[in-house]
Formats: sequence, C-alpha cells, structure tokens
Amino acid sequence: MSRRRTLSPKKKLALLVSAAAVAGGGAFVMATTSNAAPVQNASNSTVCQGLATALGNNQTFIDGQRANPDAQSQARIANRDAVIAQIKVQQAASNCKVGESAQGPQAAQPAKPAKPAPAQQQTTAPAQQTTPPAQGAGGGAATGRQVCAGSTVTLSGEGGAPAASSNQFPAGTKLKVTNLDNNKSTTVQVTSVSGSCALLNNAAFEQVREPGKFLIRRALIEKVG
Repeated sequence: MSRRRTLSPKKKLALLVSAAAVAGGGAFVMATTSNAAPVQNASNSTVCQGLATALGNNQTFIDGQRANPDAQSQARIANRDAVIAQIKVQQAASNCKVGESAQGPQAAQPAKPAKPAPAQQQTTAPAQQTTPPAQGAGGGAATGRQVCAGSTVTLSGEGGAPAASSNQFPAGTKLKVTNLDNNKSTTVQVTSVSGSCALLNNAAFEQVREPGKFLIRRALIEKVG
C-alpha cells in the first residue's frame, strides 16, 4: 500500500512565497521594459539631429579621403574614426539612435556666391554690415566677409584648443562663427579639413552653443583672416 507524502504547513508557505517572488520579479522586469524611454532620432530631437549631422560630416570627410588619398589620409581617417566612435557614445548617452547619420543643409556643398543686385536697387547695406558685432568667448568684435550663407554649424567631436575644420578654407584661415539664437560668437583658426564649411571642435562649440543642443541652425559665418 503506497503512502502519499504530505507537505507540512511550513513547506507549503515557503513554496507559496517562492512562487510569489518569481511572479513579482517577472512583473518588475516587464514594468521596467515597458517604462523605458523610446529612442529618439534626428526627425524628432534637436540634440539627435546635431549629433547625426556631426557624424555625417565626419563620414563625408572619410569618404573624400578614401576617394582622393594622399600620404596623410590614413592618419586622418583613423582620427575621424575615433571621433565617430565618440559621437556614437554621445548618441547613446542622449538616448538617440546610435549610428544615425545625416547631412545638414549645404553641409558638403560649396556655397554659391550671391549675385550682386543692380546698382539702382542697392538701397540697403549688406546684411553682415547691419548685424551688430556679437560678443562672446574668443569672439571679440571683429567682423568680416560673410561666407557659407544658410549653413548650419555643429561640432566635429575633436578635442584640443578652440579650432575649426572646413572643406572650403585652408589651414590658417580665421573664421568667426556667431550663433544668432543667443548672440554668442567665437573666432577660431581652421586647422584641418572636414565635410562642411565650418565644423567647430568641442572647445569652440562650447563657447557658442545653447545648453543641451548640438546644432546651430541660425549661424553667421564670417571670414576674418
């Protein structure tokens, strides 16, 4: 005759507690997953758009170096690969889609010179002469010839002292970049080439940026030296 094993009240209570803990843990995991913030992208976040543009500018530069290599191309590409890796870290930290790449308006296209108006129609001074000189860290009051009208400005992701890179101006050229949204400006020297008219490194971008933004939509770029 077989014996049926019965569980003591203490063992039954222990089993019930264990089952409740497992169920509760599963519910916690599901709740944590469901409450995770959705990943942003360039279409619905200014921060993500700025980072995507910065990544796109660096990729454009790398593509140009591979298409027309010279003795320094490998070193430049290695440097930009490191910059792209850092931008991806920033994308992840900002809850942006990691690896998203975009090009801003005229980011890799030379600016076309504006056609001068007929003499009889030139009744107003050029826009850059009517804009009051912006004061900012490293900016001073220097003004010059406006270039790359309509271009946005973002950061390259490079470290070091304030500087810029450009696909239009050689090393040594001085550019003044003014953020018209906060009237901050910086005057920096071009030290390398990039995929856009003016790409500021991290230190220069910090001097003119708005808090939490990685893209300057309304930028005044002037060649001052």
